[in-house]
Amino acid sequence: MSSTAPDPLPSPADGADLSRLVRNLIDAAETGLALVDLGTGEPVVLNQRFEQWLGGRALADFLAADPGLDWPRTALDLADGETRETAVEVRIGRRAEALSLLISAHDEGGRRLAAVEARNVSRLRQLEYMMESYAKMLERSERELRREKERAEKLLLNIMPRQIYDEIKQIGVSTPQRYDECSVLMLDFVGFTELSVSHEPSALVAELNDIFTAFDRIAEPFGCERIKTLGDAYIAVCGLPEPAPDHAVSIARVALRMTRYLERRNAGQPLTWRARIGIASGPVVGSMIGVQKFVYDIFGPGVNLAARLEALSDPMTITLSEAMTPALQDRFRLEPAGEADIKGFGPQRLYRLAGELG
Repeated sequence: MSSTAPDPLPSPADGADLSRLVRNLIDAAETGLALVDLGTGEPVVLNQRFEQWLGGRALADFLAADPGLDWPRTALDLADGETRETAVEVRIGRRAEALSLLISAHDEGGRRLAAVEARNVSRLRQLEYMMESYAKMLERSERELRREKERAEKLLLNIMPRQIYDEIKQIGVSTPQRYDECSVLMLDFVGFTELSVSHEPSALVAELNDIFTAFDRIAEPFGCERIKTLGDAYIAVCGLPEPAPDHAVSIARVALRMTRYLERRNAGQPLTWRARIGIASGPVVGSMIGVQKFVYDIFGPGVNLAARLEALSDPMTITLSEAMTPALQDRFRLEPAGEADIKGFGPQRLYRLAGELG
């Protein structure tokens, strides 16, 4: 079996051919290569790639393009074999090219030489720029996503207690819960229907929004939670979803502060807001209602009784039933308000909450 022998390399004896081969290899390199005599400042070796990037400029001017590089002092100060990296930008026609230069110093037979290796890093720079732009875009998207998430969370917390929101976020659903120890506040405004007809809608809604926002701020420090508003009605509860031993006391304090707030507001505003308030303690069930358009709502004896008492209240009064007096009589002034046959609860002795004792 025969085989074809590879072509022989040029004979070292032929010095001209070997020199030409080496030169061809240097010129064919994608990297720009230069060898500079630091004594004279003249290039000893300069391949075609480097000459192309020089574009007719002097090598010293080319290397001095980086203001941070003191050429040739930097090369002279380098120890034998030590390297220094720098960067320059050149233009080839209308195209700008970024070059990375690696400079090293060598002593050869008493001559101080600097080897300069130049690499085109334009594509690398473009890639880095693209990656940086992409990272900034991702960061911007994450910020926008966080803002939207916070906004959605804020909106959801306006229609449900935080504990219910956390439960839905963790397991996807909220199970209905019965709360035996809680108190409910029902409030609406006297003559709101007439106000809505006789006043400009946006101004009326703006005032109502201010009032309900103030009510929220009043309720929060006492551990009371606004469940919802319905037109001019405001419904709040204390004792759910977190238990509150003094739920009746807290809801009474909130009701008193709401009436005082309205009195102060009415004294300095042309539009007068007069509220009826009913408060009651009793069992309540809390649950998410709906699938596509959902809301957290409460229902049960405590809610029904508070609604009936609110309807029986006079303007700017707070009405409660006798069942609630044991929890309040040592801390509040309670005034008899007669009796009433309340639907679903039968005859009830009523009281007005007139203020706090002491």
